[in-house]
Amino acid sequence: MNFSYSKRVEELQVRLTNFMEEHVYPNEKVYAQQLDEQESRWSAVPPIMEELKEKAKAEGLWNLFLPESEFGAGLTNLEYAPLCEIMGRSPIGPEVFNCAAPDTGNMEVIVRYGTEEHKEKWLKPLLAGEIRSCFSMTEPDVASSDATNIEARIERDGNEYVINGRKWWSSGAGDPRCKIAIVMGKTDLSANRHEQQSMILVPLDTPGVKIERMVPVFGYDHAPHGHGEITYDNVRVPADNILWGEGKGFAIAQGRLGPGRIHHCMRLIGAAERALELLCKRVQNRVAFGKPLSSQGVIREWIADSRIEIEQARLLTLKAAYMMDTVGNKEAKTEIAMIKVVAPSMALKVIDRAIQAFGGAGVSDDFPLASMWASSRTLRLADGPDEVHRAQVAKLELKKYE
Repeated sequence: MNFSYSKRVEELQVRLTNFMEEHVYPNEKVYAQQLDEQESRWSAVPPIMEELKEKAKAEGLWNLFLPESEFGAGLTNLEYAPLCEIMGRSPIGPEVFNCAAPDTGNMEVIVRYGTEEHKEKWLKPLLAGEIRSCFSMTEPDVASSDATNIEARIERDGNEYVINGRKWWSSGAGDPRCKIAIVMGKTDLSANRHEQQSMILVPLDTPGVKIERMVPVFGYDHAPHGHGEITYDNVRVPADNILWGEGKGFAIAQGRLGPGRIHHCMRLIGAAERALELLCKRVQNRVAFGKPLSSQGVIREWIADSRIEIEQARLLTLKAAYMMDTVGNKEAKTEIAMIKVVAPSMALKVIDRAIQAFGGAGVSDDFPLASMWASSRTLRLADGPDEVHRAQVAKLELKKYE
């Protein structure tokens, strides 16, 4: 395995890093301030975001996540990994470059399973950053870590499908630009348990779609993005809105979540790197008990452990990305499952040490650490909880000895 970066990737790393330092980091507080100044945190997107997106687009730092050169930059997963990491250093970074979840996963689904009409109507404006989307899979009334539990119904009625169900954690649904949802539900209760589910495109302005509320995360509302609880009450959409075909929902979910999981891991490494950077700068400039914090043995252990853990997680992420590129997502499922367990736990440990080094400031909104910790903690649940991924790894490991 060769993890050395190509000249093109090295050039993009430099350009992305410069853009982040010149435009993104200085505007994080501007973004938050503009959000608070609005009549409602859900009414509009802070103007600075659209300004940053236009700058990124003009510099060719746009849609880097898509491997299909027809739509994106044509980068492999291995090539994209260090770039995604850089974006993940800021909570607003991924959106600036049109590489934010859940749009990335939704665009990949439409590219692979959508019709030409779907691509024209929804993919093009998503690629242009003109609209946003959400993914409606998880449900409040069932253990959604087992996707076969999903109870929402998608039933054929002539030339239409009728959708009924209640979803939550539909991330992005609060955004005023969110126009389309990919909804997962059951079409055939008598089929094999992994072929009962389907996915369908549902415009959010369709009658019967009701956003009940935005679910907070550790007290953060994540406006204007938000995590929506949505009811679908006799929602009718054209039959052509089905993706791939009836019974393909579970297969689409597995295909979608592979890249989605590893993208989260790449961003988590970036967040951990920034936390370690903040920690190192802080402890060199703070004095306690007559000497700099950086001279305290325990602080040095934190720094050493953080560097070791970040490097381990990065190497496993790169290995998973390499395997996805060379043998496919299915063959790389063990590595994807392993890194999905490792990366969030690593990031939480590193960020927690940084918070501790900052003292009271670490849990405030004056620095990004508290928000980074909250977001990282959700990723021990999102796209499958740790326990499910560990079970998958153990199952595949035991299979070697049967």
